[in-house]
Amino acid sequence: MRIFRWVVVAVVALLVATGGYVWYNYQHFVSGVTHVDVISHSNAPAKDVDGTDQNILLVGDDHRPAGATAQQLAELGTTADGGGTNTDTMMVLHVPADGRKATLISFPRDSWVDIPGFGMNKLNAAFAFGSENGGGDAGGARLLITTIQNLTGLTIDHYVRISMLGFYDVVKALGPVQVCLNNAVDDPYSTVNLPKGVSTLDAHQALAFVRQRHGLPNGDLDRIVRQQYFLSVEARQVLSAGTLLNPLKLQNVLDAVSSSIQTDPGLDLIALATQLHGLSANNLSTATIPVSGTPTITVDGNDVSIVQVDTAAMPAFIHSVIGNPSAYDKATAAAPSSVTVTVLNGSATDGAAASNTTTLAALGFKTGTAGTTGTTATTTIEYPSGMESAAKAVASHVPGAALTATSSVSGVTLVLGTDGLQAQAAAASTGTASTPSTSATTPASPAKTYAQGACIN
Repeated sequence: MRIFRWVVVAVVALLVATGGYVWYNYQHFVSGVTHVDVISHSNAPAKDVDGTDQNILLVGDDHRPAGATAQQLAELGTTADGGGTNTDTMMVLHVPADGRKATLISFPRDSWVDIPGFGMNKLNAAFAFGSENGGGDAGGARLLITTIQNLTGLTIDHYVRISMLGFYDVVKALGPVQVCLNNAVDDPYSTVNLPKGVSTLDAHQALAFVRQRHGLPNGDLDRIVRQQYFLSVEARQVLSAGTLLNPLKLQNVLDAVSSSIQTDPGLDLIALATQLHGLSANNLSTATIPVSGTPTITVDGNDVSIVQVDTAAMPAFIHSVIGNPSAYDKATAAAPSSVTVTVLNGSATDGAAASNTTTLAALGFKTGTAGTTGTTATTTIEYPSGMESAAKAVASHVPGAALTATSSVSGVTLVLGTDGLQAQAAAASTGTASTPSTSATTPASPAKTYAQGACIN
């Protein structure tokens, strides 16, 4: 059975930090959490593109927790078949350093990606591959983390996994939840049967609601919309006074979550709670990685339905989520004559670095020796911390370029990508770098916040 489990660790962190019996709540909560050592910085991207921001990988799958009774499984509408380790829900919770907002990035389970050591396959197979041959839960998580880091360029800082039973128990502890549909649905596969308009769901109905993909125009992509919408609705319920000020209900939610999740040992919930102190449901946005379609391909003679990831649009999408570094936004562009810039060619155009170096020199910039680098999709201005003004001066002449503050360069470096962006003689009117453009056919999905009472298909 393929279902969605939303992961409430960030909200739970807020609960344990704001309750009147903080220490008891926290100790009671963490005593039930299972730890798995899965974060390895040796496998992280060479450049940490978002600095002190945090990225928490949230995973839901069909594994049956040890001790799950036949009665519990019957309530779920499943059996004691052992479930599966394919991860059918994968989200990255991106938390900026100031904690005032957060974005949940969804990854379709059928995304066709390169899984290190196994070649191209669906993203939800990475965990299962990693757990083979004695790898276990830790091996599965490590391979999934590496796959997502390679796909997005983000560094995964922490990891949370929740079971099917965990989802059910959390929703049951929170109580009935209201959802709103634009059209009535009746899907025998997920067993969801709801009228148009507002419905109040119990835990069993909620499970069916977030499982539905049949009968929806975009299949699995629309199921992700269900997941994101449901999470937004439940976040409001968790953060409501009815939960926060009800000790028994609060404790039931904490117990349900802690008994059903795995996390890396380094995830400090109190620190996360402090970082997220100002977060409200209105500041929790959702987004989905850019895709270019849902084709059927042939693999070893078999037809396979996949979600085609638009890898060329990925850097722009990630940039739209993480935004420009705050120090860059506050900086004033330096005079070109005070800036030295080196151009590297990561595109397929011969001589691009040399021609862009000439353009920048004519604008008054000091220039380093033009060179080449590995092929990259997105034109990027790289700079070390403290050189924001110099980077902004270059950015004003390369509109659309992404920005990366990194210790891997000693000065401002313009890396030309296959997106075709070039240095221009006329400065951009804003004088700042903007989000890079994406392909005309597949724009990166903007982050979305569901307003209270919103309805979906």
